[in-house]
Amino acid sequence: MLANIKLLPIILFASFLGLQGCGGGGGSDTSNPSNPPVGNTDGGTTDGGTTDGGTTDGGTTDGGTTDGSSDGSSDGGSSDGSTGGGVAVDRSPAEILGNPQFQAISYGGYRSTSRSNGPSITDIKEDLQIMSAMGIRVLRTYNTSGYPFAANTLQAISEIKQADPSFEMYVMLGIWISCKNAWTNAPDHTQEDLVNNTREIDTAIDLVNDYPDIVKFLAVGNEAMVQWATSYYVVPEIILNHVNSLQDLKANGGIPADTWITSSDNFASWGGGGGEYHNADLNALINAVDFVSLHTYPFHDTHYNPVFWHVPADEENLSDEAKTEAAMLRAKNYAISQYQATKSYIDSKSLSSKPIHIGETGWSTIANWQYGNPGSNAADEYKEKLYFDHMREWTDQNGISMFYFEAFNEPWKDSSNSQGSENHFGLFTVEGEAKYALWDMVDNGVFDGLTRGGSAITKTYDGNEQALLNAVYAPPMDTSGGNGSTSNVNDNRTAGELVTESTYVVDDSSLVPSGSNSITYPSSTLLVNPWEGTSELSLSDGVVTVTTGTGEWWGAALEIESSSGENLSGFANGKLVFDIKGATASTFALGFQSGLWGNSSRPQVNNFVRFGPSQTRSITSSWVTYEIPVSELNKGADLADVTSLIYFMGVSSFDGKTIEVRNISYRK
Repeated sequence: MLANIKLLPIILFASFLGLQGCGGGGGSDTSNPSNPPVGNTDGGTTDGGTTDGGTTDGGTTDGGTTDGSSDGSSDGGSSDGSTGGGVAVDRSPAEILGNPQFQAISYGGYRSTSRSNGPSITDIKEDLQIMSAMGIRVLRTYNTSGYPFAANTLQAISEIKQADPSFEMYVMLGIWISCKNAWTNAPDHTQEDLVNNTREIDTAIDLVNDYPDIVKFLAVGNEAMVQWATSYYVVPEIILNHVNSLQDLKANGGIPADTWITSSDNFASWGGGGGEYHNADLNALINAVDFVSLHTYPFHDTHYNPVFWHVPADEENLSDEAKTEAAMLRAKNYAISQYQATKSYIDSKSLSSKPIHIGETGWSTIANWQYGNPGSNAADEYKEKLYFDHMREWTDQNGISMFYFEAFNEPWKDSSNSQGSENHFGLFTVEGEAKYALWDMVDNGVFDGLTRGGSAITKTYDGNEQALLNAVYAPPMDTSGGNGSTSNVNDNRTAGELVTESTYVVDDSSLVPSGSNSITYPSSTLLVNPWEGTSELSLSDGVVTVTTGTGEWWGAALEIESSSGENLSGFANGKLVFDIKGATASTFALGFQSGLWGNSSRPQVNNFVRFGPSQTRSITSSWVTYEIPVSELNKGADLADVTSLIYFMGVSSFDGKTIEVRNISYRK
């Protein structure tokens, strides 16, 4: 029996599809460098249940000489890789992708809170034997340079293959791509970090040539185009240029001819989200890659877009177990719907038919906010098992490879918060305990004789299933009664029309428009949008409350829900007025956004001033009124296209405490 559900108050959140990728990458050691959303996606509700997944060509192979058994049985070689003799095999990418005999997984392998303390080759060999025993034959990595992990992983595989030529483990080698001035307060998304990106590309070329029997796929960028990766994203043209260069190199013999090249990104970035992603460069990129590597994360949307997650009224009387199982089926269908949305976009544009595989999806098992209890009640081992089983079944049946995220917990992802969800996506703990999804394998002796860190593979919760189930909570009831947006709207104006009034009210109950007072409301609703995986944002009783993040960055915004931005050209010499207080000692940016990410005709600009202890402006526990000139905020905005009326963002040390803002307006 599951633990009793605890009904929670529902905060208004934005409708946001996409999620947070969880892969390792180019940021610092303190958190996953992947996520803040900017701008709206339309994703919406989906039924997801009718797809046949029929875009891949890899589903007809039989796995040849690999044992590939469905129970993941292994020949039980020692952890140092000396498994004995055998016949060497070398598969083509077409034989591997979409073949259920070649299960795939994301692999980081970091066992400490810092990537500076990476796993040894002996450590990696331990992991390789564990993954091979569970039927994994394809790994995904995230960086080629900066850390020796990718090179060491390839060396470890090669050494095992030398001892046992029949050992099969192939790699999708990730190439980290960032924009110019990434992870600073002034990233330039239209240009790339040429030095680091070039080093990543060059190292990837060296590695694929050194290990052509292992490296079968190159992935240029990890969530490098998605609009919420505000610290490092690049416009699609940059990814396209690198993919084309690698394709040219392949055609001219510079890398093995049978290397498949892709980019691994959020489903929205591949055309399955809002129209802000649909452009000629994206279409050219889809034509240029050998397959599409797509990310989908229903786990994160249990908080940010819970339309599929909350228990509907007609399930209210079900047992908590039944509520949970129904929700996990909806989570599966939600992921399928994002896959299908991407496929539909590609089909609608009559683009070259390309296989679509899932480059990342997963489910965390521990969270101390947002996804835990209190929160969306998503993070636990029971739900991870259901999601893992559902997605493996669907992808296997439809000839789709799924790089499940991930093999082992990685505590560096959110090093300052041991209970943070990003640290707990693994199917194994750092200590080598198999989570609930793999308990049957432990019972069947799949991991007998294998170790991690010298310890035998055992079950979490000491194998006590009831103790595990006692930590499971059903999803909250759907009691929100709202769509995560503001309600005061000027119905007489369309977004994009010039605002002629002298006062534009974002949210201020003391400023009420009338026929004679030259006050107006927004021309459309404002979405309350906490940027994925980084912060909390609510609007209640006229107060906007932001809970800052605890990782490398966080962000949130009130965004105009329209295909056009608000035309505030008349406020160029005006001011942004608001009251602010809070408990945070963090430094953060506050201001407005114009334009859209990745849209060359509407380039996105962040316009802001900074608050913080070392800044000229700071907040206290008491309300203080600020009147900030728009000219001081403006960093080159098109004031005729204001898309976020107020936004907040931090990119350095912060503390997870609150900011409160009220009485927000623009005044001429």
